[in-house]
Amino acid sequence: MRPDPEALRSRLHTLGFDVVRFAPIGEFTPGSKAFADWLELGYQGEMAWLERSLPKRSDPDLVLKGAQSMIVLGVNYGDTPARSGRPTWARYSLYRDYHDTIKPGLVAAGRELEQWGGLSDRDYRYYVDTGPVLERSWSAQAGVGFTGKNAMLISRDFGNWLFLAAILVRTDLPANAAVSRRYQDQPVGTLCGGCTACLEACPTGALPAPGVLDARRCISYLTIELKGVIPVEWRQAIGDRIYGCDVCAEVCPWNRFAQVSRSVLLAPRPEIAELTLRDILELTPERFAEVFKGTAIKRLKLRGLLRNACIVAANIDAQDCIPAIHRLAGNHSEAMVRAHAVWALRVFGLETAELVHLAEQEEDEVVLAEYRREELNPGTPPRSTS
Repeated sequence: MRPDPEALRSRLHTLGFDVVRFAPIGEFTPGSKAFADWLELGYQGEMAWLERSLPKRSDPDLVLKGAQSMIVLGVNYGDTPARSGRPTWARYSLYRDYHDTIKPGLVAAGRELEQWGGLSDRDYRYYVDTGPVLERSWSAQAGVGFTGKNAMLISRDFGNWLFLAAILVRTDLPANAAVSRRYQDQPVGTLCGGCTACLEACPTGALPAPGVLDARRCISYLTIELKGVIPVEWRQAIGDRIYGCDVCAEVCPWNRFAQVSRSVLLAPRPEIAELTLRDILELTPERFAEVFKGTAIKRLKLRGLLRNACIVAANIDAQDCIPAIHRLAGNHSEAMVRAHAVWALRVFGLETAELVHLAEQEEDEVVLAEYRREELNPGTPPRSTS
């Protein structure tokens, strides 16, 4: 007798997954052409691994030979964002690293698959946002939600706040329907109607077309994925966002259906949002490792966080941070950190004599360029339409 797919769905729900949907794997991989076109435009910026993964993302058979179904899983992380006058963090970062906390759920899901369908551990492969799988496109096909004009997966039950995971499996599962019959003809903005709130709200104009993200302009990319100096034209637009950006998600009207996370597969770290800019700018490597242990933020490294903090401090005119930033400009071992500290001091209007004194000690050309820069806030360039 064939195992009951609904029994499998129920068992996966009990593990802490808020959404469990199935999609058949066939000759057509949803989203593969759009992804290839996106790469062709160079919108991935310095994220070269995305281009390297194109063949596997386009053909699940290269990931798991003989895979017949995709199980798409969602974990809700919706909650009230912290707004305490302190730096703004992307919501997902105020948890222990979700890659680590969701993985045990996927391990348990694999065991459930083995018991449910008599499979071996070679008959499935799982990923949580790290593998060569187009999770959002598969999620849209399976009806987890739809791809919004903000390029996010939007759920009718959880708004924009779902972590996505996927399990490729060598068994046939019945297909779940997309959220609407309009999906086939309108895969982007299926249920957005005439709303363009996200396109208009993006601080850097990083959404050149509905459902298309130019990562090179995106604050999440600039403050997390970009490892070097943040171009000056984007710094003011970063505002108080020290790690990531949720603006295009937060303005979405579908969030009125969002729910508070059950946190079965998540571990909140709300104390991070209580850190002041001075706390962050005065972090030592040891203290950084202690505070951000087990979080996604730790991968940014202290140098990246200090870079971002210098920008935020200048943007919000945090005068109490000037002494700490002055120390970074003169003494930090990383040229990238010194460069952003110099820019911040100039935005603050530090006395020319002080800047000259600091510059006389500097030898790195990247940092010296910040001393010579004529325009400190040139404004964001017009939105790209290419």
